[in-house]
Amino acid sequence: MDDLKNKAGDLTDSITEYIQTYYKLTLLNAADKATTIAASTLASVTVFCLGFFVVLFGGIALALWLGSLLDSTALGFVLVAALFVLIIVIIVALKKKIVFPAIRDSLINKLYEPTDQNIQGSV
Repeated sequence: MDDLKNKAGDLTDSITEYIQTYYKLTLLNAADKATTIAASTLASVTVFCLGFFVVLFGGIALALWLGSLLDSTALGFVLVAALFVLIIVIIVALKKKIVFPAIRDSLINKLYEPTDQNIQGSV
């Protein structure tokens, strides 16, 4: 009878330890996902800012070049502005078919991408 009580106590201790370990593992997995998303967001913001400056200075250079070809700097800037407006109209027209699904798929893939630990745990 004492042996049965000892085994039940050991089982209770093992279950408690298992629950605590599972809780810690869940916290670590959540922290891993959060840091992955934060790093990805930071990288995306950095690329966006650099891309913005490339487009800005490229647009200015294109406007000045077109202005020198047309002998009117203002006309060069108007043509580049019209080009940017055309690009914006195309993006807005295609946002439901291309832009939003691409962003959504990227976020879903980032949230559910398998980690090395999950791959090893399933084997």
